[in-house]
Amino acid sequence: MGARRDAVMLLAGGAAADFAFRIAQVALPLVVLHETGSVAATGLAGGAAGIPVVLSPWWARRARQWVDSGPRLAMVAAVAAAALAIVPGAAALGALSPALLILSGLLLGCADALSNPGRSALLADTGDRWGVDRAVLLLTWQDGLRRVGMLVGPPIGAVAVATGLANTLLWIEAATVLGAGALAVRVKPERAGAAQHAEQTPGAEPAGDGGPEAPSIRASLRGRPDILYGWIARGTGCLTWFAFTLGLSVIGAERGQPGVYLAAGMSGYGAGALLGTVVSLAVVRRLPPIPVAALAWTAMGLCWVGMGVWTTPAVVAVLGALSGVTVVLGIAAISVLITRTSYGAERRALLSGQSVVVNASSSAGLFVGGPIIATAGAEATLVGAGLLTSAVALAVLVRRGARTAEPRVLVQQDR
Repeated sequence: MGARRDAVMLLAGGAAADFAFRIAQVALPLVVLHETGSVAATGLAGGAAGIPVVLSPWWARRARQWVDSGPRLAMVAAVAAAALAIVPGAAALGALSPALLILSGLLLGCADALSNPGRSALLADTGDRWGVDRAVLLLTWQDGLRRVGMLVGPPIGAVAVATGLANTLLWIEAATVLGAGALAVRVKPERAGAAQHAEQTPGAEPAGDGGPEAPSIRASLRGRPDILYGWIARGTGCLTWFAFTLGLSVIGAERGQPGVYLAAGMSGYGAGALLGTVVSLAVVRRLPPIPVAALAWTAMGLCWVGMGVWTTPAVVAVLGALSGVTVVLGIAAISVLITRTSYGAERRALLSGQSVVVNASSSAGLFVGGPIIATAGAEATLVGAGLLTSAVALAVLVRRGARTAEPRVLVQQDR
């Protein structure tokens, strides 16, 4: 019962914090614009928050290992809540400035770089205590609950903003993050199991250069090439994600239906992702993870190609739903690889590495996405991004198959 209770507390806290984030994201740019009068300032906090996450492999190597229990996760959540409170507090005093926005973003980014992989690692450790493959089940549901917030949060935020509650939503987000940390206080660390797991789990190796206490992300990948292959496929999908979001927004604007195509795509994607959450564990338990991940992102890329060729709201919604299912399957497959071959410090390092891959590739895609769409057109960008994603995913599958076949060839030659 203890493991189940801890899992519920971690899932509930994470889901509540993410839901509050989705709602507050509607309000934040409006509050900043109202207080500063600058459109350029609206993205300062979000942009600054991404910097510590992308740089975390260098500065957070030891710090992320410290977040290995509920009380420590709660302490990091308190820092995040304080960072979030800077903006509404300064707005209430009429003192909001670009410098405070950057400060808020940097503090929040530092907290996120530690708390996100820390919460996921704690959740996976709790799943290990609960039963076989419960770790990947809990990580999959964590991702599923996040997608529920992604689907439901923005409309609720829009309604709240329309009633004049923009600044209040930012206070609510800070309080919710603090409460999410409090829910995790009773979750205990699993420090004792790391060494035993490393001995018993095939593919789990010593931390290497980083030492057993603070392995680097690179050291944790040694002996686990499949995780690297999975990150390459997922990172490419995140890099080209702009073609879906920005591309559909531009298509709607160009066709005199602003928001229609993006709403169709995101609604379909959200519904498909929820379905994928339900079926993914049954699939990844029975099939090899890397082929599942590679084929998942191959299918997602082909969905984008279809959107670029047959661009109607109905087709976009259907293909968006299919891509939602495939993405969840791919993410679940990588979670299986991480949870079955790592534990403790190495697991936290790998989850941190995955967070860096997702954030860095997504940011890079958004950075170059606008100019690419402006040059090539939204439909052509969807087709090109889809083909690139599918090609990389298939290359991962072929490369992984070649590595798997190499030992067999040598054995045959020896005979």
